[in-house]
Amino acid sequence: MGTSSQKRSADFLKISGQFKLGALITESSHPVTANLSDVAKQDIAAALKLLFDVDDDVVKKYREFVASGRAGEIKETVLRSLKNGGRIFFTGCGSTGRLSILLDSVWRDFWQQWSAGLRPGASWSSRFSVPTEDKLKLELQRGCKADRKTAPRSSGACADFETRTFSVMAGGDFALIKSVEGFEDFTAFGKKQINDPGLSAKDVVFAITEGGETPFVIGTAWAGVEAGAKVYFVYNNPDEILCRHVERSCEVIQDARIEKINLTTGPMAITGSTRMQATSIQLCVMLTILEMVVRDLMAGWGERPREPMKIAKTGGSPAVSPHQTVTPDSATVPAQFLAALEEMHASLKSPELLAQLAQLVALEESVYRAGHKNNYFADRFAIDVLTDTTERSPTYCTPPFRKFDDPTATESWAFLFLPQTETPEAWRHILKRDPRCVEWDETGLRPLVGEESFARTLETIRKIGAPELMRFKIGLDGLKYRPLGTGDSVVAIVSDLEKESLLSPDGFYRVQLEAAWEAGAKAGLICFCSSGRESAHYCPEVGQSRLTSAATVFIPVPQTDFLLDGVTRVAVKLVMNALSTCMMVRLGRVMGNTMVWVVPSNLKLIDRATRYIAQLTGLTYEAANALLFEVIEYVEPRMKSDQAYPPVVGMAVLRARHKLTNEEAEKQLAK
Repeated sequence: MGTSSQKRSADFLKISGQFKLGALITESSHPVTANLSDVAKQDIAAALKLLFDVDDDVVKKYREFVASGRAGEIKETVLRSLKNGGRIFFTGCGSTGRLSILLDSVWRDFWQQWSAGLRPGASWSSRFSVPTEDKLKLELQRGCKADRKTAPRSSGACADFETRTFSVMAGGDFALIKSVEGFEDFTAFGKKQINDPGLSAKDVVFAITEGGETPFVIGTAWAGVEAGAKVYFVYNNPDEILCRHVERSCEVIQDARIEKINLTTGPMAITGSTRMQATSIQLCVMLTILEMVVRDLMAGWGERPREPMKIAKTGGSPAVSPHQTVTPDSATVPAQFLAALEEMHASLKSPELLAQLAQLVALEESVYRAGHKNNYFADRFAIDVLTDTTERSPTYCTPPFRKFDDPTATESWAFLFLPQTETPEAWRHILKRDPRCVEWDETGLRPLVGEESFARTLETIRKIGAPELMRFKIGLDGLKYRPLGTGDSVVAIVSDLEKESLLSPDGFYRVQLEAAWEAGAKAGLICFCSSGRESAHYCPEVGQSRLTSAATVFIPVPQTDFLLDGVTRVAVKLVMNALSTCMMVRLGRVMGNTMVWVVPSNLKLIDRATRYIAQLTGLTYEAANALLFEVIEYVEPRMKSDQAYPPVVGMAVLRARHKLTNEEAEKQLAK
C-alpha cells in the first residue's frame, strides 16, 4: 500500500463512525429485486416488471401522505411566505440536488408560459403586492408599451412569482452534469451556498435528502433555522434508525424548529440507489405541494372564459391559457394526483408496454456493448432526461458527459441535445434561468475548510464555474462534436404537445431522427401522451412515415387539469429510471441488486464501497477500506481526467480473492 492511500484510509477510518450507514433502510436490499441480475439476463420485460413492482412502495407511501392531510398545511405555509415576499428554497445533493433544480425549473416554466400568453394591457385583479418595477420589466422584455399606470398587475405577478424559487444543489448547477468531489460532505458548504443568495426569515426551506444524513443538506436546514425561515426536512429513513446511528440526523429530527416530512418507502430497487424510489416519492410530494400553491395563487386573479389552450413552440409546461378558467379549490389536488398516479403506474406493468420498453433496453444495450454511443434528444422533458443520464455515471461508473474540447476524456456513452442553436441558450432553456454555479474566491473559501484541504478545494472550485458548464455543448452547436455513425443510436423523448416537432419535415425531432438514419444509426422514440391518445390514436401519421422504423414506446398518462403536469413528470422519471437501470444490469454493472460498479466519490459512497468489498471478500471493514483506497489511488488519475477506468469494488474483490496486483486485477476484469 502506498503512503498516500494508507493515510487516506486512516483519515477516513477516524471519522467513519459518522458515515457508516449500512443500517439504514435505504442501504438495504429489496427482496423483490434480490435476483434482478439473473432475471434480466433471461427476460428483459420481466426485469422491468420487477423494477416497476418496487415502485409500488412509492404509490403506497404517497397514499399515506394524502391520507395524512399534511399537503394542505404545508401549502398554506408556503402561500403565506410568498404573499409576504418570501422565497422557496429547494436544497439537495446528488439525486436530490438534481430534484431541487427540476422543481425550480418546473415552477419557473409555468410562470413563463403563463406570462407569454398574456395580452398587453390585460386587466386582472390581484390581491398580492407586486413591485411596479417588476411589472414594467416583464412588459419591456416582451416588447410591450409599459408605464407605471398601465403595467398589467398579473404580468408583474408572473414576473415576481417566477423568481421566487431557488435551487441549492451541492456544487451548484455544474453538479447537474458531474458530482463535485467533497461538496456534500460538509455542513459549512451547505450553509454558505444557501446564504449566498440572501436567505431571510420570510423564506421557506425544503432541505431534501434521500437518506436523511447528508451533511450539506443538513447544513442548509440549520442555515434556515438561523435565519428564522420555515424549514422542512424531507427524508426517507425511519426516525428511530437515523437517531440510533447518525448523530447529525438525530439533532435535526429532535429539533422542534424544523418540521419533518418523512417519506420512507423501504429499500431501493438497486441497493442504495436512492435516485430511484426515494427521489420518486419526493418528486410526487413536492409537485403536489407546488401544484396546490400555484392554484391558490391563480385563484386570486379571478376567472376568464375558457378558450383553447396554446403552448409556446419552445416547449414548456402545458400551462392553461390566461383566458382559461382556473380551478380555485386546491384541496382536491392530492386525491386527484393519487388517482392519476395509480392509473399511470398500473399501465407501466402492462405486458404490451413492458415488451415495447424491453426493445428500447435491448437497443441501447447493444449500442454500448459494441462500444458505440447514444444521443438523446429532448425539449420539454430535457431536465428530466438530463437528470437520469448524468446519474448513471456515479451509480454505474459510466463515462460522464464529455466537454466538447477535451479530446483526452473518454467518449460519453450517452449525451443530450436540445433544439436551441447555441449552448448558452440551451442551458437557459433547460434551467428556465441563467446558470448559477459556485464561484467562491479564496477569502470566502478559506474559513470553510482546514488549511490542509484548502488548495485541493480551491482547485475544485475553479473547475465548476459557469465557463466550465458551457463546455458541455447541449445545443445544436454541439452536434458536430458528436457525429453519429453506423452502430450508434438516438432516442427522442417527447410529449403529445410536441407532435408537430416530431411529424413536421423541419421539426426538431424529425430532423434529428432522419439525420440518424442517414448516418446508419438506430433510433428509438418514447412518447408520453394522454390516456386514450396513445399508439395509432395519438399519431396515425407515424404509421405512414419512416418513423415506423424506430423502436417506439407510447406511455399513456392520465389526463388531468394540473397546471404543473406533475403526474407526467413522475411518469418520465419512473420510465427513464427503469430503462437505464435495466440496461446497466444487463451490462453487468449490478450483481443481484447490488451496484458493484459504484463510484466512491464522497464519504457516504466510500463507506458503501467498503461494505460491499467486506461482504464479498470476508475482509474486516478496516482491511476492506485500506484495499479500497489502494485501488482508488491506482485509478484516480483516470477518474480525474474523465477517462474510462475499471470498477474499484470489482478490482478490490478480485485482488483479495486471488491475491492479485492492481494491474493483474484490471486485466482480469477486461477479459
